Amino acid sequence: MRDKQLQVFARQAIFHTPGAVCVHAQEFIQSETFLHFLGAWLDYLRETDHPLLEALGQRGPAALSAEGFQAVLAAVAKARLEDAALATPLAVDFLAPARRSAFLEFVEGFYNFWRSFDRYMVLHGEPGPSGHDRNPYRAFAASIEAFTHLVRGVYRDLCENISGDHPRIYRQVPAGCNAGLIAVLKASPLPADLRPRLAGIPFIRQMWIDPPMILDPPSNTRTGSFFEVDRNPLDGLELSPDEWVCYPAQVGPLVIFIYVHLQFVGLGCALANLFDMATDRQIAAGPDALFLFGAPPEALQAYGEVPTVYHRHPKGLLVGAVPGAPRFGYFGYLKKMALTLHNITMLDRGRLPFHGAMVRIQLRSGRSRSVLIIGDTATGKSESLEAFRTLGAERIREMRVIADDMGSLEVAPDGRILGYGTETGAFVRLDDLQHGYAFTRLDRAIFMSPQKVNARVVLPVTRLEDILAGHPLDAILYANNYEPTDAGHPVLERLGDLEGALATFAAGKAMSKGTTSASGLTASYFANPFGAPQCREAHELLARRTFKAAFDHGVFVGQIRTQLAIPGQESDGPRDVAVALLDLLEGQG
Repeated sequence: MRDKQLQVFARQAIFHTPGAVCVHAQEFIQSETFLHFLGAWLDYLRETDHPLLEALGQRGPAALSAEGFQAVLAAVAKARLEDAALATPLAVDFLAPARRSAFLEFVEGFYNFWRSFDRYMVLHGEPGPSGHDRNPYRAFAASIEAFTHLVRGVYRDLCENISGDHPRIYRQVPAGCNAGLIAVLKASPLPADLRPRLAGIPFIRQMWIDPPMILDPPSNTRTGSFFEVDRNPLDGLELSPDEWVCYPAQVGPLVIFIYVHLQFVGLGCALANLFDMATDRQIAAGPDALFLFGAPPEALQAYGEVPTVYHRHPKGLLVGAVPGAPRFGYFGYLKKMALTLHNITMLDRGRLPFHGAMVRIQLRSGRSRSVLIIGDTATGKSESLEAFRTLGAERIREMRVIADDMGSLEVAPDGRILGYGTETGAFVRLDDLQHGYAFTRLDRAIFMSPQKVNARVVLPVTRLEDILAGHPLDAILYANNYEPTDAGHPVLERLGDLEGALATFAAGKAMSKGTTSASGLTASYFANPFGAPQCREAHELLARRTFKAAFDHGVFVGQIRTQLAIPGQESDGPRDVAVALLDLLEGQG
């Protein structure tokens, strides 16, 4: 990969290229990229005192350097080992049967070592009609897909020329890159003080993903909250544009520029399963908010132990920052900062933001109903929607997700409550999904830390058109995950008056399930720490206005007991909720 830039952050490798990558095996093997990984593989073997070195005769001062192994592999990729040894004397040492077997194991190990990295390719295009973003399919085919075939072909040629035989079984494992980005510089009307820092960072215009994508980011829980600061967190920062990309996200009706440091490029790619990408026209119009994900930690130290902050810029947009320390390398920080900025902007525009799940259901009776379930993280919002899905064949004609986690409510001129969403995807705990559901969606899934507590998956679940349309609500429910059901605590309970409803929703009680650093029974204002408590006065006024309109217009306001935090009820609880709620909706006039 000559003249291509390689960046390595921990177990992530990022290849930058202006266009097509290597075409020939020899070009790849003799590249600096190949040599880098070969050297890293040898370093690993030597640091661990791996017995493979002894089997290869590669101990002591006579051991081959990385460049020596590179020369041997270049020769063996072209010819059988016996013929390669005639052209490259360094290969003679691997002709003996035991050495040949060890050499084959060395190549297998090197291939697996290469594949143990998360590998990304960034295609840098020029603005204009001939740019990669104007013909992305061809650009990806000429780069990522071609590179995959090349790497796999080099590996197979090496194995066959060493063993002298063909494999009986071919496994088409991911060999090239897990994801690819087309990144292009675009003009956008940023405030003058931000332009020098951000204008050189390219925008992601298209993305290529090879699902199922499995990530193991450095952290898998979130702590703290997002809070307002008086000073712009970007002031004084010096950013290297070649270490950043911008994902222009459509977050509900807003466009938020999310600048992602490439140490978190995998999390940045996962945004494609959560938020639709903004259009060129939207980029040219400028953002409603922006933030850095991966800002220099030392620049944010003054803001405390968890410096996830935002600032109201004089030009009217919100500017946020999340540090680039490993403990912030969790998708929840990326998602929730975007949603916090959305929620505060919605409050400023007169809409009530909610932390909840909303669905539009067409019943077999012919009626259509919209339901909003409000609740904190892991209280059973998304899980109850999945329970709806399992009942679909019997009682539901169609179900459309309007909001999976966040959205906003608007009181229409006629008094109806209209609900809007923010995300087109879902970021869901694997343990709380119906058994096997995520595996039926492997062709679109991005898994995160599947071997750990709070394992997650990011899945597309709805369309942008649906979340932006504005749907009249028939029910607003609070998700209570901690109380068991009995005669005095039904699965579905109506809240009879405005003050009682506001008190229940404002208390925001929930039992933690390990998705954040909190434990036990917690309380969060309106179950929404993402903008509501930061702007409490404005939120209280809008909440009272919205809930009063709901009562006046006959919307069912109540709570559901999902029992998601009660051992043994993780599946049955949301299913019972779905049955009770369907009974309610079918009985409404």
